[in-house]
Amino acid sequence: MDCLFCKIVAGQIPARKLYEDDQLIAFHDIGPQAPVHFLVVPKKHIATLNDLTEADKPLAGHILFTAQRLAAEQGCEEGFRVVMNCNDLGGQTVHHIHMHVLGQRQMHWPPG
Repeated sequence: MDCLFCKIVAGQIPARKLYEDDQLIAFHDIGPQAPVHFLVVPKKHIATLNDLTEADKPLAGHILFTAQRLAAEQGCEEGFRVVMNCNDLGGQTVHHIHMHVLGQRQMHWPPG
């Protein structure tokens, strides 16, 4: 198992967990880009968004609704950003799908 997030899911690498259930785990980003910055990661290894299947629709929805709930719990009711990068050109550095949730600061567009 070489995947960083699979190792976190398996408990082989520690993480500052916000939430965990049978399908996913959420934890604080180790290099936060906002006062609130956490990741929502499915326990099932899916390398990129391009690898999602029809069978993964319920999981994808669970990721979104969990991100929404956790953002509110972290005090981001006034606004937050969700980001999912896909493949190297899209900025994905860990090839296991994950959603970044950032909040409690003004976000700008385009980011950068």
